[in-house]
This record gives sequence, C-alpha cells and structure tokens, in this order.
Amino acid sequence: MKIVFMGTPEFAVPSLQSLLDEGHEVLAAYTQPDKPKGRGYKLAPPPVKELALLHHIPVYQPLTLKNGEAAEKIKSLAPDCIVVVAYGKILPKAVLDIPKYGCVNVHASLLPKYRGAGPIQWSVINGEKETGVTTMYMAEGIDTGDMILQEKTSISPDETAGELHDRLSVLGGGLIAETLRQIESGKAPRISQNDGESCYAPMLDKALSGLDFEKAAKEVHCKIMGLSPWPAATAVLDQKLLKIHRSRLHPEVKGECGEIVDENKFIVACRDGGVELLTVQLEGGKKMNSSDFLRGHPIKKGNFLQKA
Repeated sequence: MKIVFMGTPEFAVPSLQSLLDEGHEVLAAYTQPDKPKGRGYKLAPPPVKELALLHHIPVYQPLTLKNGEAAEKIKSLAPDCIVVVAYGKILPKAVLDIPKYGCVNVHASLLPKYRGAGPIQWSVINGEKETGVTTMYMAEGIDTGDMILQEKTSISPDETAGELHDRLSVLGGGLIAETLRQIESGKAPRISQNDGESCYAPMLDKALSGLDFEKAAKEVHCKIMGLSPWPAATAVLDQKLLKIHRSRLHPEVKGECGEIVDENKFIVACRDGGVELLTVQLEGGKKMNSSDFLRGHPIKKGNFLQKA
C-alpha cells in the first residue's frame, strides 16, 4: 500500500517502523518543524524525521496544513492511505478526503474514553486499571472517527506514564499493521463511537504538578506516576521545590496530611494511608532514588511536605 505517514514524537516511531517492516511504500513523512533542544538550544529533528531520513523517505515539515499547499502536495503523491500517529496538527477536510482508504489514526486509549492530547497520562492519573490502543478512521472532530481495531492492556500500579507510553507505542505499531491488512482485504470493521461514553484528556502543563497531601493516598500516588516523567509532581521540602518521579502506596500509614512519618524510607502521610517517595529531585540537583537522596539530605520524622 502507498502511504503518507504523519507523526512527530517517539510514540510514533514504532508505527512508522512497522509500516516499513510490512513492506508498505511510505511516500513521505510529515512531521512538526525542528525545535530547539538542550542547553545550547540547537535545532533538533523530531524522532519521526530521524527514522524517515534513515530510510531515505522524503520529509515535509509545514507550519500548517490549512493553506491548501499541503493538500496539493499530498494529492500529487496519490497515497492509498494516510497514517497519522501523534502528529500534533489537525488535518483539514481537504487532506482527509484525499486517500481512497481514508486517513487512519493510532490513538493511545480505548476510545471513546480519553480523547485528546494526554490519554496516557490521564489514564494513570485517574487510576484506570486498563487502557490500550485504538485505530480509527479520522473525521473532522478530535478523535471522534469510527473505530477499526483495539488492543487492551492492564496498567500496573507501579507503572509510570512514561513506561506505559513506551508499551503502548509498541502495541500501536502492531495494531496499525493489522489494521492496514484488514483495510486492504476489505474486512476492516467500522464501529461508531458512543459520544455519551467519551471523556477528554487535555494536554498536560506544569500547573498540574503540585501535590495535595490532603487527598487520598491512592490519588496522590496516581498523580505522581501519571506526571512522570513530565511535568513531574512537586512539593516543597524545607522551602525548596522537590520533584517526585515515582512512589509506592502504603495504605496502613497514619499521620497528619503531608507529615513525614518515616525518615528512613521517605514515607509521607495523606488523608488515608500514605505514599513512599521512591525517586525524587531537589531543585538544582539530580534525579535520584530516595535512599541516595536521604544520605545527602537527611530529614526528620514529623517534618512536613508542603504543596508547591
């Protein structure tokens, strides 16, 4: 099948690789413009661009798809299908209507739940026990198109959003391969989404980071794991900002909300139970496990973590 691929971040890379492994002809890769990265703010290519160039696939990085130029270019390529994975731009109808098999999206949730830009993180933050990947025919709405296939997976209580992201990206690569096989054979289902069962997963920002230890321990733990690796949950320790990247639930813990109840294990009390902070980073310092952190920054039982 002749395919135009649209994707940008690391999540999209296994899907592009899967198309190549399956022998599809990838005519072009559309991705976001290069962005400054690192201390020197040098322009860095998106991961999809790196893989595409490695396989000598033409790369296009338009600022917009809405001015007509992109549609004309894609029309000239005459793709059978456009595959979209975390591209980061909305496709106008002029582009959606080009390929004969339509535009197919890989989305990291079990639609119609968690439409939007942050499905992986919000599924962890909200304490979901299960998530997955959905392929769908794209429509003009945000993640509202008819579904094709889904693959489910459980979410471990000890899994960060970053770790779940990596697993789902691999699942997505396998699912898009099977989806295209079924589309080409004419056997692909087309399942309407029930809008009444939908919920929205907005993009994350740093305003979400502050922890409230007056919440239930499970809620605090899920927020820590869901915001890892970015933007990372935060609290204040001795008037310094503390990023918390990983935790573990301790339902039997008792104490005042925010109180450090075990100075050897960095256990903090919540409204019911507590959380053990496993990986932390004090402002200006490196990320480290709590045992190493406590050797250099001893804390006292009875001290408190404050909301950032």
